[in-house]
Amino acid sequence: QALGPDHPDVASSLNNLAGLLYNQGEYAAARPLYERALSIREQALGPNHPDVAHSLNNLAGLLRNQGEYAAARPLYERALSIQEHTLGPNHPDVATSLNNLALLLDNQGEYAAARPLYERALSIREHALGPNHPNVALSLNNLAVLLKNQGEYAAAHPLYQRALSIREQALGPDHPDVASSLNNLAGLLDNQGEYAAARPLYQRALSIREQALGPDHPDVASSLNNLALLLQNQGEYAAARPLYERALSIREQALGPAHPDVASSLNNLAVLLDTQGEYAAARPLYQRALSIREHALGPNHPDVAQSLNNLAGLLKNQGEYAAARPLYEQALAIFTTKLGPDHPHTRIVRGNLASLGEGGREP
Repeated sequence: QALGPDHPDVASSLNNLAGLLYNQGEYAAARPLYERALSIREQALGPNHPDVAHSLNNLAGLLRNQGEYAAARPLYERALSIQEHTLGPNHPDVATSLNNLALLLDNQGEYAAARPLYERALSIREHALGPNHPNVALSLNNLAVLLKNQGEYAAAHPLYQRALSIREQALGPDHPDVASSLNNLAGLLDNQGEYAAARPLYQRALSIREQALGPDHPDVASSLNNLALLLQNQGEYAAARPLYERALSIREQALGPAHPDVASSLNNLAVLLDTQGEYAAARPLYQRALSIREHALGPNHPDVAQSLNNLAGLLKNQGEYAAARPLYEQALAIFTTKLGPDHPHTRIVRGNLASLGEGGREP
């Protein structure tokens, strides 16, 4: 009312409200607010203002989470270009844009393209902020995730450890970011089958998050989920189940019943039940996860493909081959379009469809 509908301060308010909706998983509601904020800033400030880059980054992040990678990419690239020109090539905000674009490429399985961007972001942050800044730890963490995804566990390990050390020194041993580093390092060990080494790290991460954030925080649910997966991998199904169930309950209460993270919890619990041969109990969980993902993320998101693949595997296990085939076909089409024909997820589903055989349930 006071400033008029096209004032930059209105854009800031729209951006903040969109961010709140985004954090609640209400992507469809957040999107037009981000788009209007971007439009206002372009009109009021010009197309090359740093605040325009900020809006581009926010909208691109939303699109990335919705699986609209092709739409997100030019926005990230334009944001990066604006910041390089207005702030200089070595500004910390440039590192943030490089990181965001690299994360998108990482999601698409374009690891070779993502890696130099992560490395440049790390270099900028080390020079601009010093080698022990928390944002340096963030860059180390992201680069380590990429290396892990490429199976380069030996290269990822020291980066995760350095990120953990920086965070413990800069933030204290009980900070939530320390828990994130512990969680990531544990995940690497978990992937290498080093369950005994991973378990106390997951447990310490869970303890930090419960103390720092409270027992009902979504990050506590993430820790419960990871510890449950470790137990599941060790065959401790009875111990894993209540952790998965508590994680699901936290997410439903904190985020609402239709949030994508609720779908992830439903999927994980269903996989456990499926593994134990409890097909009748697993099936409605897979179906509800699929429904949530289709509504929240759109019908062509990679997470939808994961749900289709998992549900198809269950149907196959129950001998419903005719029902499984179209789900595998739909999953394959999504992964091929979104991630490319050579991405590991695409190859797994292609194999499932070709044989309707064992293995590779959850990409």
